[in-house]
Amino acid sequence: MADQEPIKVEPEVPEKPPPAPAPAPEHVEEPSKDVTEEKSVAPHPEAPPEEKPHDSKSLAVVEKAQEYAEEKSTEGSINRDAVLARVATQKRLSLIRAWEDSEKSKAENKAHKKLSAIGAWENSKKASIEAELRRIEEKLEKKKAEYVEKMKNKVALIHKEAEEKRALTEAKRGEDLLKAEETAAKYRATGTGPKKLLGWFSG
Repeated sequence: MADQEPIKVEPEVPEKPPPAPAPAPEHVEEPSKDVTEEKSVAPHPEAPPEEKPHDSKSLAVVEKAQEYAEEKSTEGSINRDAVLARVATQKRLSLIRAWEDSEKSKAENKAHKKLSAIGAWENSKKASIEAELRRIEEKLEKKKAEYVEKMKNKVALIHKEAEEKRALTEAKRGEDLLKAEETAAKYRATGTGPKKLLGWFSG
């Protein structure tokens, strides 16, 4: 049993070797770094000849890209100038259109006011003329009534005179008829005849 106890303690010795393997990996890592460095250095001489054509192509691409960018910039500036010119033209045209609309509106309002004034003047003149015409018609109607009355009075006087003349004529006729009858009776009684009548027959 006494022998077995140191055997149990001996495992402490193997605890020392673990630090030894710890530096070993460091040594192993260093050569790996060297190897990687060698590997990285080894392809470098081979890479440049392959990269040179890539560099020339990239330079050509860069130059083309610069030229394209310059062309695009010039095209962009031209397009921008054209857009600005178009915007300025549209703005000027819109201002002209607004001014034209304003002037047309002013002209329309001015003409409308003048037309309204002319219409009012016309209506006033017509009303005054119609009122004067009514006054004249009233005067004419009054005068007409007066003239009609006068004419009626004249017609009545003429009719009266005509009736008087008719009455006188009728009376004279009656007298003449009576005289003729009396004279004829006298002629019959005396057995003589009127001289004028005999002379008229003889002649």
